[in-house]
Amino acid sequence: MSQTQDRPVSKQSARQLARRAALDAQSKMREQRVERERRLSGRGVEVMVALGERDEMVRRCEQRAGEALHQMTAVEGLGLHEAIQWCGKDLSRREAARLCALARDEVPPSRAASDDSGD
Repeated sequence: MSQTQDRPVSKQSARQLARRAALDAQSKMREQRVERERRLSGRGVEVMVALGERDEMVRRCEQRAGEALHQMTAVEGLGLHEAIQWCGKDLSRREAARLCALARDEVPPSRAASDDSGD
């Protein structure tokens, strides 16, 4: 056998092996961190898209409720208090007023004009 094979690993070689092992472990940790950040980024986008969809759905439902209250008050001639009574005890005057204002703000003028014509 050659002398290099019989000799124990030198201090310098041991240091190089240990350094390589540490660098490999750190590299693996960095890769795992990057992968985790990618997953977390995707989840964050998922959360915000879902909340945006929820907000849009709530906006559309509130718009429909406001339009119905507008029909009850402006077209049917009820006062807001009486319209609230027709809706049930869970609708407050403040909420009804907010929904009516929302409907007034978002109804396009051409549609508002056709609603008043008795269609």
